[in-house]
Amino acid sequence: MNARTILLVEDNPSDIALTRRAFDKSRIGNPLIVCEDGQDALDYLFAQGTHADRCKEQMPALILLDINLPRLDGLSVLRQIRENPLTRRLPVVILTSSTEQSDLAAGYDAGANSYIRKPVSFERFVDAITQLGMYWLVINEAPPKAETP
Repeated sequence: MNARTILLVEDNPSDIALTRRAFDKSRIGNPLIVCEDGQDALDYLFAQGTHADRCKEQMPALILLDINLPRLDGLSVLRQIRENPLTRRLPVVILTSSTEQSDLAAGYDAGANSYIRKPVSFERFVDAITQLGMYWLVINEAPPKAETP
């Protein structure tokens, strides 16, 4: 796969490590940027705060977003992504352990492109990551880049 960046927004160190291992096992070699809270993710996307030196035009090819995050929850992050012309077209996949139907509905209502529940077993998680990577990074045709206002 090519070197398009993936943004993982996840606060659980075990889930971050598990996701990295699943990407390695799936042979997804894309750079993985990790933000451990919702505000840090927005700072990364909009090149502000600790990420002010990041090139604002280089957006991730895919955002993997947990719902339950410190400082700013995932659904609030998603709403702000969708409200901004520079980020509204970015593919956002909610990757969460939540089994609540209300979270599923709220995720799609906020503009998620996909909602994936983290499988319990590592093998099933690797399979889910493999399929996710194949679809979003290889098969799917990305929308055109948003025009800067």
